[in-house]
Amino acid sequence: MSKSGQTSDAVSAAPSEENRQLQGLAGALGAFTLWGVFPLYFKMVDYVPVLEIMANRIIWSLVLVILILAFTGRLKTLKKTALNKRSLVWFTATTLLIGVNWITFVWAVTSDMVLEASLGYYINPLVNVMLGMLFLGERLNKAQGLAIGLAVVAVLLLTIRLGVVPWVSLVLAFSFGFYGLLRKKIPTESTVGLAMETGILTPICLVYVGYLAFTGTGGAGGGFYDTQTNLLLAGLGFVTAIPLILFSFGAQRLRLSTVGLLQYIAPTIQVFLAIYVFGETFTQDRFIAFGLIWVGLIIYTWDGIRNRKA
Repeated sequence: MSKSGQTSDAVSAAPSEENRQLQGLAGALGAFTLWGVFPLYFKMVDYVPVLEIMANRIIWSLVLVILILAFTGRLKTLKKTALNKRSLVWFTATTLLIGVNWITFVWAVTSDMVLEASLGYYINPLVNVMLGMLFLGERLNKAQGLAIGLAVVAVLLLTIRLGVVPWVSLVLAFSFGFYGLLRKKIPTESTVGLAMETGILTPICLVYVGYLAFTGTGGAGGGFYDTQTNLLLAGLGFVTAIPLILFSFGAQRLRLSTVGLLQYIAPTIQVFLAIYVFGETFTQDRFIAFGLIWVGLIIYTWDGIRNRKA
């Protein structure tokens, strides 16, 4: 091939890669923004008991992802995964972890504890580093150690000053951290994984919803919810699945370091919502604790960028 032909190919390939990066950025931004505004949606149904919200979220998420898999011709992949005993064991474990994470987050939002929830997702990247060291044999450098140390100090500060362990933040951070750790053991793409996890929980949710309907203990005042509430509950499937699909789309097209930086968008939006929309109090103690976490994250992020450039 001539030099002019090679140059032409390089020029034509550049816009394609640039478009791929832009598409990935759009997908990831969409995912983290939607995760950030999640509390607004859950606040719209905060009069519904948390367990009913969770049951509807799981059932309708399964319905949506099954439709997506059917439309994209991947139901065979789901069937193959479900029949794999090893995968089923791992997915049972990840299902328990993501279930704990989801119900804790929903409870926190409906209980006016969005700040605590956002703190959990700020802590999560540092928890991931610690779990990698403990379970994957990854080495902890000085910058990472300092970042984790600042997070520990922040948690201790809140515990001492508030007189209670910030358990919501810790449960969210560690449940999602262990979830990510176990998901590394399962080479399955996100939509199939979500179908497996919601599929494992759906029979329990259907029994629960059936019990509420049979005994007349579900719904508003023991009756049935109005049409608007039922539509909002059904919409939980989209709220759950769409950001995950966008994230998968973006992560496949972006560098890991870029995704790592973008992940702070969601908890930052949640902090602003908690303070300026939901009226939660950002006390001095919280400000100091968040400040320590933010400094730790800056150190952690800077260290990651520096090491990738080296």
